[in-house]
Amino acid sequence: PSRPFGIDICIKGPWLHTILFEIPVLAIVNEVYFRRTYPGLSDAEGRRRLDAKIDLLLNEPHAEDLHISDYGTRRRFSREWQRAVIERLAERLGSRLSGTSNVLFAKELGLVPLGTMAHEYLQACQALGPRLRDTQVFGFEQWAKEYRGDLGIALSDVYGMKPFLEDFDMYFCKLFDGARHDSGDPFLWGEKMIEHWSRNKCDPRTKLLIFSDGLNIPRVLELWRRFNGRVRLGFGIGTNLMNDRGPEPLNVVIKMTQCNGQPVAKISDSPEKSMCEDESYVRYLRQVFHMDDPTAAAKGLK
Repeated sequence: PSRPFGIDICIKGPWLHTILFEIPVLAIVNEVYFRRTYPGLSDAEGRRRLDAKIDLLLNEPHAEDLHISDYGTRRRFSREWQRAVIERLAERLGSRLSGTSNVLFAKELGLVPLGTMAHEYLQACQALGPRLRDTQVFGFEQWAKEYRGDLGIALSDVYGMKPFLEDFDMYFCKLFDGARHDSGDPFLWGEKMIEHWSRNKCDPRTKLLIFSDGLNIPRVLELWRRFNGRVRLGFGIGTNLMNDRGPEPLNVVIKMTQCNGQPVAKISDSPEKSMCEDESYVRYLRQVFHMDDPTAAAKGLK
């Protein structure tokens, strides 16, 4: 379900087909909305804001190794604007633009196509894997089996950080190249990942942290200053790069809610990003993975 204007959009069908809907559907919703709501909007303000962001990156001392990438297709202002932004980033940042998650633009502009494990994949494993408690481990194992060492970034926030660290044992610490942050406090998350790798006999300086949760350039610089030299870093910036022209961006998402006729859930470290249509399943999932209920304190429960 997605609620761009207080409505739901429901996509049903074989996962092989529906998995490809998210990016184009959300990109279309955004472009049609902004085309109709702000017709004839000048590019000038967007270009001014973009150049100011690039200046911040270029003026940061001793940050030659700071790289960013475009993760903004699904919430872009328009296809034309995304291409213009990527071209400007490539022109001014050069190799400090790591790439883009837009495969077509990567091909056309000679950039690296980038992406990591999606929430939908680990959610589907809740219905396709073994007993529920083992489904996150199952997801990591099947991913590694399929990609054979490539695409080695594990997603940490489908069940929350605590269950992730419990399942991401020494085997996975050594097997995967790094992890991606997409909810909760990024500074606390980064510290926990560094500590976890050290505890599991891995040198954090050889591992990669990908930050991708609502980033803007000032936040990127804060994270860079905190973690640079302690771990390898990557920053995937979406909406703030591809839809910062003046009008308020839409907050639209598509997430899996059922698979094989049974509910699936995303339980985020940012409660507003959690998603499930079956409250009884959420309670069961929390019980199985020993997750705290954020509403319990408000209700006076333990």
